Order: sequence, then structure tokens, then C-alpha cells
Amino acid sequence: MDLAYFGSDFCGWQRQAQSKKPSVQEIVEDAMQDALGYAVNVRVAGRTDAGVHALGQIGRVRT
Repeated sequence: MDLAYFGSDFCGWQRQAQSKKPSVQEIVEDAMQDALGYAVNVRVAGRTDAGVHALGQIGRVRT
């Protein structure tokens, strides 16, 4: 999948237990779970840090 997002409101790509902001990974995975009805795992070629935007980030979905 090809992802693009504004990272200002996120703690970065990867889920982080102690963060006050959501991660892009948790938002994408939760949205896909809501749409598909089952849990998925999304992996990307490179992770972004907090506040970093992405355009053309490549990922794959595992069910």
C-alpha cells in the first residue's frame, strides 16, 4: 500500500505505549480492522519520527 499523511498530530509511525499522541500505525491498523472486521498488521519500509510527514511511504498488510 502507498501511504501519505501529515505527521504533526502523531508520535511517529510505530505504536508507543507511553505516548500522549497516537501513532500512524495504530490509526491505520484500527481503521483497517474496522473496515475488514478482523485485525491486521501493517509494516512499512521506513518509520517516521514524531511530527514528520510522509508522502509515498510503502507498506504491506498482514492478516
